[in-house]
Amino acid sequence: MKRYIFAIVSTTLFILPVLFLGPGGQAAERTAKGVKTEVNKLRVSIKVSGPTIQLGDLFTGTGDKADIAVAYTPEPGKRAVFDARWLYRIAHAYKLNWKPLGVNVRAVVERKSQAINPAEVAAEILSALVAKGADADMEIDMGNRLARIYVPDDAIAAVDVEDVSYDRQSGRFSAIFNAPAGSPTAKRHRVTGRLHKTTEIPVLNRRMLTDELITGKDIKWITVRSVRLQANTVTSDADLVGKSPRRGLRAGYPVLSSAVKRPVLVPKGSLVTLILQIPKMTLTARGKALQPGSDGDVIRVKNLQSSSVVEGEVIASGQVKVRLTTIVAMN
Repeated sequence: MKRYIFAIVSTTLFILPVLFLGPGGQAAERTAKGVKTEVNKLRVSIKVSGPTIQLGDLFTGTGDKADIAVAYTPEPGKRAVFDARWLYRIAHAYKLNWKPLGVNVRAVVERKSQAINPAEVAAEILSALVAKGADADMEIDMGNRLARIYVPDDAIAAVDVEDVSYDRQSGRFSAIFNAPAGSPTAKRHRVTGRLHKTTEIPVLNRRMLTDELITGKDIKWITVRSVRLQANTVTSDADLVGKSPRRGLRAGYPVLSSAVKRPVLVPKGSLVTLILQIPKMTLTARGKALQPGSDGDVIRVKNLQSSSVVEGEVIASGQVKVRLTTIVAMN
């Protein structure tokens, strides 16, 4: 057949007085009288819907033959390549004025489709597993067993979970689902995987340096597998807000309780205000901190007026609340 095609093309080149080449090996020719004869042109890249490829999808100027089905379309998400020999047979069978100019001429047909992501499939399977008794705060892991699923562009881009089974002790599951949802031609898929217990934890939303004060605006929440958390991982934002990193902390990572500290409100050697509250009266005095202290710490302070050493609770920056037992020492 290749020799036959080449023989036709070569003969045409020698006989026709004028030849105009077009894309895909098409030609427009003029007779000796100068009357133009229209030729069919090949579409080299085509996207189609539906189950069949029609003559009008491949060639222009097919008229009332345009709706004739000549091949099945590829599966959604895939493409089919038709070579010069096949295309010539089709053109010749339906009396189209087209001949390939070489063996490299081809038409690529792609089925119009839409993709269903693995995450969407996982969400549907997890919902079915929860209905079977699995905990809602679980993460589904299918490994890399499931790639994108392509369905026709006129179908519903969703899946129907047909059946699931789940072993609570091991966390392993299997599921069968159909795609696209609600289609009589839907394909069945089977996947296996494992469920993992998860925990929602607070993390920093930006990098923070040593002694910076952590506020509520510096925190975001993420979900992680529980088995990956260390025993001293911070799981409550109350254990972060108002504290400072002992050293620089990265954003988005679990924070250990040992990595943060309460900020020092009273540095050692700093001047502080000693406060004693008694019914209907508040007494104050100046003092010098003999120890550093954070909020709530009890530290030793030297009363600068009496030179006595008293103990008090740090209540704010530069402020120490003195215990009632120290009233004598302040005077």
